[in-house]
Amino acid sequence: MSFNDREKAFENKFSLDQQSSFKIEARASKLIGLWAAEKFGLSGADAETYAKEVIAANLDEPGYDDVKRKLKADFQSRNIPFDSAEIDAVTEKYVSEATKQVESEKS
Repeated sequence: MSFNDREKAFENKFSLDQQSSFKIEARASKLIGLWAAEKFGLSGADAETYAKEVIAANLDEPGYDDVKRKLKADFQSRNIPFDSAEIDAVTEKYVSEATKQVESEKS
């Protein structure tokens, strides 16, 4: 394998890893959004719309801090008590679930 072949293989792997990472973040954000929507009493199309808002919020910066800020603000604006530790646990749960789902799709 030539150096150019190895370079292209590395670039392809990097690209696939980036796509997987994006899919995982989007899927996890949707699941987190649907969880929060249920807490807000939303269902059906309203829940899906809210989940899309959470996905969009996650595009602000890498990681899930932007999602957590949105959720906290939304819980506060609706006067619904929340626990930051619960939001962290839900985020961790759905990131793990989304990772498993995306990885199983690659197989």
